[in-house]
Amino acid sequence: MENLKTKIRDITDFPKPGINFKDITPLVQDPKTLRTCVEKLIGPYKNTQITAVAGMEARGFIFGSLVAWELGVGFIPLRKPGKLPYDVQKVDYDLEYGQASLEAHIDAVNPGDNILLIDDVLATGGTAKASCELIEMLGGNIVACAFVMELGFLNGRQQLVDYPVHTLLTY
Repeated sequence: MENLKTKIRDITDFPKPGINFKDITPLVQDPKTLRTCVEKLIGPYKNTQITAVAGMEARGFIFGSLVAWELGVGFIPLRKPGKLPYDVQKVDYDLEYGQASLEAHIDAVNPGDNILLIDDVLATGGTAKASCELIEMLGGNIVACAFVMELGFLNGRQQLVDYPVHTLLTY
């Protein structure tokens, strides 16, 4: 896991002063490290009954698509409003400073699908919790939530107490 950590760089004062952004660009540029990351993300779920993977816009698309490919299942994109061309289900949620929404096509989940939710980072947990709610509104079951990294000091795990959480790195 230390090799993964060396491929995540800190960008200070981004996107605003006082924030220390964890940039995954070096990780996704290195094919060997990216493969290791994906293998570690799916490790606990290789022999489970996952029927689809869901990922949140935008970095969750990177890891979620690769995880879905490796598991041999489909990928469900969870998007910002207005980005999907078909009928959608929407969930609104609160952010630290304001509100946001996520959407998915109404037919993105088959009733009873067992979904693995993937994203790059678990921070405050608001987006992940809303993603779980959206999947459940569509009839799916969240098997677990998996993240490349967790910002433990933001207590996002507390938003996901109803779901198993798997993270590779904790800051």
